[in-house]
Amino acid sequence: MRSLLQVLCVLSTLAATGYSLSCTQCVALSGTSCTGPSITCPANKVCMAVYSVTTAGGVEISNVFGRNCELQNKCGLSGSVNVPNGKIKMGTSCCTTDNCTPSMPTLPADNDVKNGLTCRTCTSTNSAWCYTTDTMLCTGSENMCLLQSTKITGVLTSTAALRGCATESICKIGRQSESGNGLNIEVDFFCSNGSVDLHKGFFFPALTLLLMKLLS
Repeated sequence: MRSLLQVLCVLSTLAATGYSLSCTQCVALSGTSCTGPSITCPANKVCMAVYSVTTAGGVEISNVFGRNCELQNKCGLSGSVNVPNGKIKMGTSCCTTDNCTPSMPTLPADNDVKNGLTCRTCTSTNSAWCYTTDTMLCTGSENMCLLQSTKITGVLTSTAALRGCATESICKIGRQSESGNGLNIEVDFFCSNGSVDLHKGFFFPALTLLLMKLLS
């Protein structure tokens, strides 16, 4: 009985305080893997991998892979962001044991069928804000309009913004930031269904800066 009570006491303590995983934290500007230190996550987070690919004119110009601690409700998501002549596709995956390796995230399939939504579109390579009267027609499951602000610090420093179309799954990812190999990447992501009401979220980008420079 004493052993059972001790076990229950331990379980109660874990339930009250939460168990903290150790996860790898890293980011790589090319490839599908990265290496970095093991960090202790907050009690409510798991080990996540994020992978994104950026294309311009149908040609891949960059891919980014990152690992970090993240909320479990952001696991197993995939989605895309579209601007004229450019696209970012991304996916997430997770695992729930100390220093585990998440499976390779899945990226969404291409879909060029127009869905009836029209969004404003612009890009900026030196500001966290942009606005024009230019518009674009959204396709596939990209049924949200977005304003994305990107901030990169470390060995590469830049601030940039874009407007275009995005999938709702991207909007649901919530705040996401990545650090490693001398880089810190943070993205503010504002979603709208085309009305004036915006709801705020964040997501880890592909090397969006390169896309913006090519399209500017």
